[in-house]
Amino acid sequence: MADQENEQRSGFSNFIQSSFGLNIALGAGIALAVGIMAAVYMWSMKTADYRVLLSNYSDRDGGAIVAALSTMAVPYKFSEDGGTILVPSGQVYDARLKLAAQGLPRGGNIGFELMENQKMGTSQFIEQVNYQRAQEGELARTINSIGSVASSRVHLAIPKPSVFVREKQYPTASVMVNLQSGRALDMGQVNAIVHLVSSSVPELPAKNVTVVDQNGSLLSGKTSDGNDPNKLDPSQLKYVRDIQDNLIRRIEAILTPLLGEGNVKAQVAAEVNFATVEKATETYSPNSNPEKNTIRSQKSNESSSSDPVKGGIPGAASNQAGATPAAGAAPAAGAATNARRENIVNYEVDKVISYTKEPVGGIKRLAVAVVVNLKSSVDDEGKTTQKPLTDDEKAQVTALIKEAVGFSQDRGDTINLTNSEFKQAEKVEIPEDPIWKPYANLATAKTAIQYIITAVVLFLLYSKVLKPLMARMANASVGGSLAFGGAAGAGGFARGAGGAAGAAGAEQEEEEEEVDEELDAEAKKIASDLSGLGRNSGSDLKAVQKFGEQNPKAVAAVVKDWISE
Repeated sequence: MADQENEQRSGFSNFIQSSFGLNIALGAGIALAVGIMAAVYMWSMKTADYRVLLSNYSDRDGGAIVAALSTMAVPYKFSEDGGTILVPSGQVYDARLKLAAQGLPRGGNIGFELMENQKMGTSQFIEQVNYQRAQEGELARTINSIGSVASSRVHLAIPKPSVFVREKQYPTASVMVNLQSGRALDMGQVNAIVHLVSSSVPELPAKNVTVVDQNGSLLSGKTSDGNDPNKLDPSQLKYVRDIQDNLIRRIEAILTPLLGEGNVKAQVAAEVNFATVEKATETYSPNSNPEKNTIRSQKSNESSSSDPVKGGIPGAASNQAGATPAAGAAPAAGAATNARRENIVNYEVDKVISYTKEPVGGIKRLAVAVVVNLKSSVDDEGKTTQKPLTDDEKAQVTALIKEAVGFSQDRGDTINLTNSEFKQAEKVEIPEDPIWKPYANLATAKTAIQYIITAVVLFLLYSKVLKPLMARMANASVGGSLAFGGAAGAGGFARGAGGAAGAAGAEQEEEEEEVDEELDAEAKKIASDLSGLGRNSGSDLKAVQKFGEQNPKAVAAVVKDWISE
């Protein structure tokens, strides 16, 4: 039983040492190496860093995207909430470009492509509904292109046209925007959305557009009206900040060359008038010199009358009523005459009418505060001392500030100049991070461990499996050739020397030819040495050369036998 096992082991060992067995072993080793490399690659892919490919997609787009990724053999997985598709970080941009080439994602809103699949026999009502849906989808797509908007929906209420002017109704629109996390729309963006929708729908006034965010807050109601003085426009606040910043820069720019860099700090508070004021003034002045004034109208009126005094002989006849003087009698002495003259002259009145419109955004008042550091000086010993500014220097600095800001006493502007020592902040030395610190994280450690394990496995596979197999194959090919040639040469040499001495050990009884004992022994020795050379896995070309130098006759016999065969 033990003999059978030994024979099986020796047979397996001989098979492994044979050329065919070595080829099989080498192929198995290479296949094992490739398998280990594939396993390590798959392991690294499973633990790869996944990044966001797409998010906030519709169910229809999600199915199409997953199918496209499977076709492209791109591994993917979903986030915990299922609203984001993740792919390996090295394939994010490539996958996005390939999906974009296929028109993905198409978006949850359907645009005018809805009109491309119209069927025959569609009613006018269905056509109108489809057109309105397409219009809403196109508007939503345009609004989604705003950076702060993640998604949006647009609802249009378009009334039926009427031939009666009194019954005419205007369209209305409602816009629902879903903003990005941590983002908000300012007044200008909301107004832009309102005017975008208003300009896209015929006869839709801007006041009929309502914009609401995902929290239910009304955004369009916050827009400011320039005609309403009770509402504050953010652009007005920005205008005030720009004025203040500009005045601060002017103060620091004019004082820095005089006092040094970092020795001046200024702040300006500007009160700006945003009210629109229009005044109409009508002024009347007295006529100081009537002769030089213009006569507007002149009227003259002159009249005269006389009242005679009754006279005659005193008596009853003259006192009676109806008594008249005799014809031809002269008027009595003492008769009264009345004369009247009236002259009216109207002159033009001096009148001045002026219309004044004050500009919007004018400065009503300025309050300027400036802090100046103490003046530094170096004495003969090299010590630095700080001294306050003199009165003349303060007056000079104040005058420069007034000129820089356009100081006006009538406007009520004020300037406060303070000369004090600046407190320097303590410098905190921040230690520099070592070079390896940015890479000292869990992800880098995992990647390093993967590469180390891969390198160790490949090194062990090469040193313990592939290298011995390749060496054994090389030695077996060289040794086998020499053993085969040596045995044949020894037999030929023995036959040339006196008979078949090489076969004396196998068929001694059948061989009866007389062979020289010395040649027979030498032939056996050569065959034994050549056979041992072929079996010895550690032999190389130097050993073969050494053997040839020591046994030139045997080598000659081998070559002769090769030529004869």
